[in-house]
Amino acid sequence: MSKYKHIFFDLDRTLWDFETNSFETLSELSIKYKFKDLGIESIDSFITQYNPINNRMWDEYGKGIIDKKTLRYGRFSEALLKFNINDKQLAKQFADDYIASSPLKTALFPHTKEVLEYLNQKYFLHIITNGFEEVQHTKLKKCKIDHYFNQIITSEQVGFNKPDIRIFHYSLSAANTTTEDSLMIGDNLQADIVGARNAGVNQVFFNHSGEVHDELITHEISSLKELLTIL
Repeated sequence: MSKYKHIFFDLDRTLWDFETNSFETLSELSIKYKFKDLGIESIDSFITQYNPINNRMWDEYGKGIIDKKTLRYGRFSEALLKFNINDKQLAKQFADDYIASSPLKTALFPHTKEVLEYLNQKYFLHIITNGFEEVQHTKLKKCKIDHYFNQIITSEQVGFNKPDIRIFHYSLSAANTTTEDSLMIGDNLQADIVGARNAGVNQVFFNHSGEVHDELITHEISSLKELLTIL
């Protein structure tokens, strides 16, 4: 019998398949913006440049080094500069289109709905995400999984990004639960797992990328289906 009553999930790269959905969105926009005419040979060549920039900026955003606007537009501006395209207006239009289109994509990680259906019968489920407030609710609704969650907590709403322990303490309070009764599930070792651990919450590291680490964690899985054996 599990001791937990409340399960907190990260969203992007834990339930919502960020890479698949992002690739589909960027591919569509590469056609709309005629990448080849701009000197960008393929969507793959663009993504090769864009992904490291995007990942770095999300990390900086999580640490409070850059703000939302810098992340939202800067990642595309920097990526375009890799192809000698110095056009701030183009980067802004592209970024706005990306933010409008990406949340409408519905790829989820394997077993997401099956696992949520199972857990929803036994626990109170919640989301804690660093993603932008205006898009995370759309993602959940479009994927038809919003009804599984009691609390959907975004860092923008709270004013603190994971791994800041204050967002975890806020989430526990919002869900009217305690550290002992709660479990955090996420893919980001620092933001989700170390953050939750520092807040006194047990964790499940969804290590679908096979990241090598030496962190002390409560549980580690490579497939969401493994949650059925833990919970």
